[in-house]
Amino acid sequence: MKFFIIAGEASGDLHAAHLMRAIKQHCPGAEFRYYGGEQMQAEGGTLLCHYRQLAYMGFVQVALHLRTILRGMARCKREIEAWQPDALILVDYPSFNLKMARYVKQRAICPVFYYISPKIWAWKEHRINAIRRDVDRLFSILPFEVDFFERKHHYPISYVGNPTVDEVSAYCHTHGTPVPDGRTIALLPGSRRQEITDNLSRMLCAVRPWASTHHIVVAMAPGVEPAFYQDIMHAADITPDNVQLVSGRTYELLSHAQVALVTSGTATLETALFRVPQVVCYYMRCGWFISRVRPYFLKVPYISLVNLIAGREVVPELVADGMNVTALRAHLTQLLDDKSPVRQAQLQGYADVAKRLGQPGAPQRAAAEMLTRLGK
Repeated sequence: MKFFIIAGEASGDLHAAHLMRAIKQHCPGAEFRYYGGEQMQAEGGTLLCHYRQLAYMGFVQVALHLRTILRGMARCKREIEAWQPDALILVDYPSFNLKMARYVKQRAICPVFYYISPKIWAWKEHRINAIRRDVDRLFSILPFEVDFFERKHHYPISYVGNPTVDEVSAYCHTHGTPVPDGRTIALLPGSRRQEITDNLSRMLCAVRPWASTHHIVVAMAPGVEPAFYQDIMHAADITPDNVQLVSGRTYELLSHAQVALVTSGTATLETALFRVPQVVCYYMRCGWFISRVRPYFLKVPYISLVNLIAGREVVPELVADGMNVTALRAHLTQLLDDKSPVRQAQLQGYADVAKRLGQPGAPQRAAAEMLTRLGK
């Protein structure tokens, strides 16, 4: 069977790679062509376009690279049409993927499966109409999405568990139970250049008082060169002697970190599953304006997956102009104290999050259902 898969960022690349592996276990002769990255490429098949060529964030960046994005969409449509896959599998990345779903359904090329739902519960809820029209089955990895889609919109979906649980469990099975070393502060500033620039500079300034007593370690994003981070460090007046950069070792970092500053996204959930107390950070330019209009556009009370899954505030969220050095240092001071009630409350909240997510096996469950729906 032939599968065309589209993933638009690093986390999607990782989740899609594990789904590919699961599909191959159920269907050894499966063929893959995809828009993705190195993780998917390691599973075989043909990488047609790296996600970095099309992954742009924010209105300005999208506008500046609109011609490139439109060319990428046109090329993707041609490649799907020419190959005639048995299924199109979309992984998050809704601005691009929903257009591909529409194209495929209009031409009745193949069934469309969506693995890792667009976050329409947070913004752009109107996209439910496109999903209902163009997606044959949506596979959810967040438990609260079941109520949103099925009860609010009467659109049946499949909750298959969360692949991050699988990924963290697999790492711990291989490397042992995580043990904080009491001296490492992890900085996870995001995966896109703009958010790295905006968040890392403030994170570095915030941790400066602990630079002589702790290891400050920055997890670099795939495909972003060390010089990019070093320029930010220089601008923040932090020398390379005080900060270590690591690439492809985020789980290793989290396995012994005492605390973490994390840009909102999948990394917040990974940090929670490693039981590392964290502060969720997301600086935005024009923050004073964003903080005032946020209630009109963002339909959920939290931005971090940890709090959304728990249904309450387990970890602090510093957003827009609230993401500043003073606030970061105040939270860090509490979380670096192993006996702090704030730190212990986070760890208890993490246990609740893990329980709600369920057991490992998300890629296998998704792959099995996809193949069943395809008659395999």
